[in-house]
Amino acid sequence: MASGPVFQEGEPALLLDDKGRKYLLRLSTSGVFRYHKGNLDHTELIGSPDGTRFVSSNGAPLIALRPRLGDYILKMRRGPQVVYPKDLGPILLYADLRPGLTVVEAGTGSGALTLALARTVGPAGRVISYELREDHAARGRSNIVRYFGGVPEWLELRVGDVIDALAGIEHDRLVLDIPEPWSVVPAATESLRSGGVFCSYLPTVPQLQKLHDALDSSKRFVDVETFEVLLRTWRVTGRSVRPDHGMVGHTGFLTVGRCVNPA
Repeated sequence: MASGPVFQEGEPALLLDDKGRKYLLRLSTSGVFRYHKGNLDHTELIGSPDGTRFVSSNGAPLIALRPRLGDYILKMRRGPQVVYPKDLGPILLYADLRPGLTVVEAGTGSGALTLALARTVGPAGRVISYELREDHAARGRSNIVRYFGGVPEWLELRVGDVIDALAGIEHDRLVLDIPEPWSVVPAATESLRSGGVFCSYLPTVPQLQKLHDALDSSKRFVDVETFEVLLRTWRVTGRSVRPDHGMVGHTGFLTVGRCVNPA
């Protein structure tokens, strides 16, 4: 079997134990992973390929994996609530994110959505992310730096109100995870490129109604749709095949629409 890139100091790694539990760590030559079944020096991981098996100081098996973005988001430190992986995928698809686009986001929060946006548009694109609260912005920056090893050159993290800055930024996509996205709609009609995508993530029905009223009143958004994503995992063990007892139900509504030229 071919080996992939080896683990480097400073990058995140995910340890998987024999019960399927996951532990996220950032590799350091002086670091030691400690848990209830022993220890493992980070130096054993550094230089090893993704998928390598290890044994803790007490003989317990561990597997080192390079974390998927979803793994990282679920395990990273949080301040404000994050957008869950089950919603991140549809956001990227329905907002039609791709390399090279210019995306404006608000708010950064703990950085989950920002990470997904930045990784998707890549170095040829640009993400400008706004956060009103300095403490939330600091948490988001910390999580982004921990994942990428720094803030990517194509990602700008700004503290402030996105409405105040939209007029000076021509962009392809506007992605909002803020409590009152309807307040951004008038500015969005002036800054989004024609055919650009507006995408909002909201938790409650009253918020959703206000957003739709604003989009309808603007007369500038078409093909508007709202949906939620429910995720139910299944347990498959031999002939025993059944859904898990719990599921990830409602987390938020996604509203997506296209901005067009005025009539």
